[in-house]
Amino acid sequence: MPPGAQLLGREWLGFDGEIATVRFEAKPLFTNRHGTIQGGFLAAMLDSATGLGALAALPATRTVVTRTLTTRFLKPARIGPITAKAKVISQTDRDMIVEADLIDANDVTVASATAELRILDKR
Repeated sequence: MPPGAQLLGREWLGFDGEIATVRFEAKPLFTNRHGTIQGGFLAAMLDSATGLGALAALPATRTVVTRTLTTRFLKPARIGPITAKAKVISQTDRDMIVEADLIDANDVTVASATAELRILDKR
């Protein structure tokens, strides 16, 4: 697992053929001056989740890189587990759009994102 994913406490929960589910651990280290999770950490979680959602839908011979990540912060996120749900919205041979939501322990969506990803052959 990459160091950034380790820092985020990323845990793969599964793929049901449509939705990829990933859990993160929002740590006290991630808080801002308001005591909530700093937006950059939430964006990193969303970037990770959209990438994993894309990889789950692709053959093992392909990978993706993020071209853009449009992030929306909806509610303050607190310390604790945050679950991401990612879904492929569209795909061509070269590009993919994946949307993801971050949901806190109280089942509140705290942030969402749309990622535009470039599909590449693994080398």
